[in-house]
Amino acid sequence: MDNDIVISFENFGFQYTAQAEPTLYDINLNIRKGEKVLIAGPSGCGKSTIAHCINGLIPASYPGKATGKLTIGGQNALELGLFGLSKIVGTVLQDADGQFIGLTVAEDIAFALENDCVSTEEMHQHVKTVAKLVDVEQVLHHAPHEVSGGQKQRVSLAGVMVNKVDVLLFDEPLANLDPATGKQAIELIDQIQKHTGCAVIIIEHRIEDVLHRNVDRVVLMGEGRILYDGSADRMLCSDLLQKSGIREPLYVTALKYAGVHLTEDMHPASLTELSLTDSQKQQVRDWFNRQPTPPAAEQAPVLFQSENLDFTYPGGHHALKGIDVTIHKGEMLSIVGTNGAGKSTFSKAVCGFVKPQSGKLTLNGTDLSTLSIKERADHIGYVMQNPNQMISKTQIFDEVAFGLRNRGVAEDEVRRRVEETLKICGLYSFRNWPVSALSYGQKKRVTIASILVLEPEMILLDEPTAGQDFRHYTEIMDFLQQLNRQGITVVLITHDMHLMLEYTPRAVVFHDGHVIADKSAAQVLNDPEIVAQAHLKETSLYHLAMTCGIPEPEEFTRRFIARDQEVR
Repeated sequence: MDNDIVISFENFGFQYTAQAEPTLYDINLNIRKGEKVLIAGPSGCGKSTIAHCINGLIPASYPGKATGKLTIGGQNALELGLFGLSKIVGTVLQDADGQFIGLTVAEDIAFALENDCVSTEEMHQHVKTVAKLVDVEQVLHHAPHEVSGGQKQRVSLAGVMVNKVDVLLFDEPLANLDPATGKQAIELIDQIQKHTGCAVIIIEHRIEDVLHRNVDRVVLMGEGRILYDGSADRMLCSDLLQKSGIREPLYVTALKYAGVHLTEDMHPASLTELSLTDSQKQQVRDWFNRQPTPPAAEQAPVLFQSENLDFTYPGGHHALKGIDVTIHKGEMLSIVGTNGAGKSTFSKAVCGFVKPQSGKLTLNGTDLSTLSIKERADHIGYVMQNPNQMISKTQIFDEVAFGLRNRGVAEDEVRRRVEETLKICGLYSFRNWPVSALSYGQKKRVTIASILVLEPEMILLDEPTAGQDFRHYTEIMDFLQQLNRQGITVVLITHDMHLMLEYTPRAVVFHDGHVIADKSAAQVLNDPEIVAQAHLKETSLYHLAMTCGIPEPEEFTRRFIARDQEVR
């Protein structure tokens, strides 16, 4: 066997004990020392199962039957066990909070060293070295839950790096990060890989974001099998991603719409290395000029208004500083900004979960401070990011009926409204199912249905597509768009710049408790100053427009989105 190979799957298959069919079939995959590999694919394709086989969670936490052979560090992975594999493979989980053990950042990083009975002096030195490498020296004495989302991920990474592992495995590292922090995370992973020489495996469906830095190979999975194993450049020249239900980088889709024939030597996987001839740039300009200008939206009457809203938490954190926001009837808009910018506090103030010290909130001209939380909920629905935190009943029908029954609505009326809502949400055929039998995306629909049945005028959704692959993301967003067309005002709190561009004509940008912009989504993402201040990320369409000499990147973005929606 090649000494450089650190992970080797040979004709490997796996079937969970609780499932009737295997999740993995005939996996043949080698990963070498120092290699950086992206494993991508839609939800349920088997990429997480591969990760669990590599880090030992299969079979330690998820029992089942394996066939074929899996060798890690030259040894049989199943014989090494969870502890043995932890010396070779370090895993950084999607949810960093679920990985913390210590009371301080320093304690958390030192956990593995304490387990190995390393001397205090050596431990202190080792923790300082690793903390410097991942840039968390300044927060060593903070509690892990006090640091930002990006810092949490760095702490998790430091905690597995102290073991001097050969493989670093990142499970959806971008899922809970704002755009700028996600970009920094990809830069950090690249830097660590170059510094340590570890093999790096990134499991992620946000291909464009991961390709911000080069990867050696992309492994694309579908229905438990490897569909592609090769360069990102070659993959992007094909239609493999579209067929798999994975979003291509936006600039790649735009080039294909313009009729540009992509080849590997053009380096389509890297926006900075992308090589376009003058005639290809002209093709893009011609395509842009042929696209009709999307019509301007008509201004509807005002539904909701926030005037000079101010709120400070008991500990002294000044979260909202004079917030002025107007929302019109039937609008669909995004609220964006970095973690801690005030977005969630604003939504809590709107729903009545926190009471502002000053300012005014009105809905249809009614002062919301005169209404209780329950009374506000009759008009404004709030859908949390994690559906499991909202669901309290075992059956789908009962979950959707819960709010109506709480309000004392007659059972005949409850049945009529619940069934009607389930039909709108595409859940009617599941009405007698237990909630536990549903996928994450279907549970999300149940939580939306449980709010929708109360017939609110406005729905606030916190990160509605977090952790969803492109197909499920599109299902949820198309569904919300249908609700919006029926007259329901939809407000989305999101980190997803693609979502903001595609589905919400308007974006309100929060930064440090202030509203720093209230413009069209295309204007926001084509303004480098707003992007930098609010920790957003310029769309790749902006860079493509500039490369091709189109002086109106904002209009290029608008026309692309209109065309993309038409095609899909």
